[in-house]
This record gives sequence, C-alpha cells and structure tokens, in this order.
Amino acid sequence: MRRRGFTLVELLVVIAIIGILIALLLPAVQSAREAARRIDCANRLKQLGLAAQNYELSQRGLPPLALVARLSDGSGWTSYLGPHARILPFLEHNTIYDALDTDTSYADPNNMWVSGRVIDGFLCPSEMNDKPVDHNEFGLIGGVNYGFCCGDWYVWSGLDQAVVQPRSAFGVNLSRKWADFRDGLSHTLLFSEVKNYQIAIRDCGAFSIINNPNNVPGPEADPLSVCPEYRGSGCKIFTKAHTQWAEMSVHHNGFTTAWPPNRVTPGGPNLEYADVDVLSVRERKGGPTFAAITSRSYHPGGVQSTLADGSVRFFSEDIEGAVWRALGTVAGGEVVNN
Repeated sequence: MRRRGFTLVELLVVIAIIGILIALLLPAVQSAREAARRIDCANRLKQLGLAAQNYELSQRGLPPLALVARLSDGSGWTSYLGPHARILPFLEHNTIYDALDTDTSYADPNNMWVSGRVIDGFLCPSEMNDKPVDHNEFGLIGGVNYGFCCGDWYVWSGLDQAVVQPRSAFGVNLSRKWADFRDGLSHTLLFSEVKNYQIAIRDCGAFSIINNPNNVPGPEADPLSVCPEYRGSGCKIFTKAHTQWAEMSVHHNGFTTAWPPNRVTPGGPNLEYADVDVLSVRERKGGPTFAAITSRSYHPGGVQSTLADGSVRFFSEDIEGAVWRALGTVAGGEVVNN
C-alpha cells in the first residue's frame, strides 16, 4: 500500500497562502490596536478635563501656566510648580502632590524622587518613548503628551512690560474662571496632544518680527518668513521639550495655536531638524514669551483635544488654521462651525 504525501509544489502553495493570510490579517490587528490606544488616549484627556473642572470649582479658577514675579531686590522669582503638578490631587494623585516640597525647586533632592515618576495619565498610550528624561542637573523627570492651551503666538508680556492677557484658557499669573469663556465652553480648547522629546529652538531673545501681542502672523503664513529664528541663529537647540511634568513653561506643559495640528516646521541650522517648535524667551527668564508649540499626535490624521465643557474631540490635521486659532481663544468672538 502506497502512502500519499504533499509534493514540494503543494507545500509551497500552502506556505504562500498562509503568508497572504497573515499579510491581510496584520494590518487589521494593528488597526484594532491603534483604535484601542486612541480610545484610551481619549479617556485620559477626559480625565484631564474633569480634573480641570474640579480644580476650577475648588480654587475658583483654572491653574496658572506659571507664577512669575519681580522681588523687592530686583531679582526674578518663579514658582517651579507647573499646571500638570497642580491638578494632581484631582487625578487621584494626592500622595505624589503632598510629597512635593513647593518651597524649593523640583531639582531639590527632596523632590527628585517624586518628579522622576512617570504619570501614566500624562502620557498617550501610543507614545513611543515613555522613559523619564535623565537631566544632568535635576535627575529623572517624567514627560507629558497632553499640553495646556497657552496662546496663539503670544504667550506672556514679560516681567517688566504692561500686562496683556493671552487669548487662551491658560497663561502666566493667570487663573481664569469659567465666566471668562465668552466664546462658549464647547468651543474653547483646554488640552491637546503634544509629542514627548520634541525638539525646540529656544532662548532666542526677542523675536525680530513677532513682538506685538496684538499683531501676530496668521496660521497660513510661511514660518521662515515670519520667524527667521526657526533657523536657530542666536538660539539654543533643546531636544527634550515636553519631558518635565513638574516644570512650568509652554514648551514643557503647553501648546499654542500658532500652526494647525501636526503642521511640519523644519528648523535649526540648514534646517537639519525635520520638525521643531520655537520660542523667544522662557517665562522663567522674564519673557516676553512668543512661541509656536504645535499640537502633534501619534494617531494618524489629526489630534485629540479636550474642550472646556469636558468633551473630547478628534480634530483633523486638515482643519483650517483660522478655525483652530479660533478654538484657542476664550473670548475672541469668532463663529466656529460645529
């Protein structure tokens, strides 16, 4: 009696069919995983919205981006505690918040073991680099993927300038109440996605062109034309923006609506960096602070954002820049189509 087995040709055909099936199945699996991560990301943004609601109810105002003042001896003073740290008690992280010594720097040894923690609720599940940055002075510091809306180009007037309030929900020495949101809570941005370890061109000094809070470039302008500082001349290159949740600064804790979501802006000497943020003078350095800190996401096609009414929306990266800019104002009087 003869035994019948597979011929070599039949075996190769079976292997080819299995390979095709796997090739068809893998994208579906990846798509399902991305959908799950996006849902988880939306839930984390929802929790941030609830924390902001409860903070405003408890403190009679939203958390400031930073507290900066001029002391009687002429020196500058800054409270190191940023807005992410301030909302910790409303995210059920009372223990971490209580362990922070707010009378010293977050680089103080008493604080370093706390600030070095990675707060899951501050990071998107799609973040590829969720490790805390190892700062040569401050030690380990956990990052963020959700930024506070801190202006368009204009962030802060500076220590020694006449105070001009930003048009956004959050700002330096600013604690807004819900009554300030005359555009409507459902039409105003609170939080949006940003990328960890973002490259930022900073410490440029006053920008050569953008220096008037009431005259900033439109969202369709050419970045290099309106802000030559994108080329990095006279500035410093910082490769670890959005890596310090305990810190206070727009390039660590926030975003601006200068450009629409996921807008790619090359920068640095010879434009060697594919996509950068830019800011003039850091808030702790006394300002004035103008910045383009773009909302970016690992989710394809756009970014997820929290509105002031607590809802979470996905905004396409093809959104008109003027609409995105309008969503970033609390009382701009713009009409935004749903």
